[in-house]
Amino acid sequence: MAFHLRREERLDGEQLRAMLDESPARAAQAILMAAKEGVLDAQALLGQILLEGRGIERDEALALRWFRIAAQGGHLMARNMVGRCQEHGWGCAANERAAAGEYRQAAEAGLDWGLYNYANLLATGRGVTQDQQQALACYRQAAERGHAKSMNLLGRYLEEGQFCAQDVPAALEWYRRSAQGGDFRGQFSYAAMLAEHGQIEAALEWLHKALEGGNLKFLRVAHRALAAANDPQIRAMADAYQQRAEELQEPASRLLRDQT
Repeated sequence: MAFHLRREERLDGEQLRAMLDESPARAAQAILMAAKEGVLDAQALLGQILLEGRGIERDEALALRWFRIAAQGGHLMARNMVGRCQEHGWGCAANERAAAGEYRQAAEAGLDWGLYNYANLLATGRGVTQDQQQALACYRQAAERGHAKSMNLLGRYLEEGQFCAQDVPAALEWYRRSAQGGDFRGQFSYAAMLAEHGQIEAALEWLHKALEGGNLKFLRVAHRALAAANDPQIRAMADAYQQRAEELQEPASRLLRDQT
């Protein structure tokens, strides 16, 4: 039986997201209905579920179309997602220059994910002229807005003194905030600094958290770093990371669960 809502019973974006966890197929129908009626959050969410194939047949091109519609209506995350599609070639030919333009617009409007993604391109010179100073500034802005992944990268710049004055205490604080914010790379970075300061038990706790949330690419890189650690307890974690990577086996998901 089709899932229908009377006009006065239309759900907002947060309610639709909550419904996805309970009944993806029913939620997809409600999201599609709301998107067609012009609800920006629903349009952006429809793009997401089409990209993931969650409760609806996967269609990257149609996902991009709905992201564009929502972006034209002023939805910043949808603008960021248009950039993601262009960067990775989801539903279109990959075009990093076009992606940079979308990210820049989202970043200039203050979206943390836009700042982060634009900074990634600036840092690597993809689609734009490489500019580490501007990348650092974007990461800092995103971190100050509470973006956990940017906190970790800001910490790395500060720890290594890249394009800024070295400030290890500040790096440790940003790593801590990133770790507590749930970023697995931030958890690993924080654990590494704790281990350097001899706080092995605390470091092990954060390494276990990073293990639980890390994707395949991260686990493989982290395994090599752990295998070379000086402390035997830290070094022993390498086996756990390798085992978890073997369990995943398939390439890390390219879906966007971390940008919703």
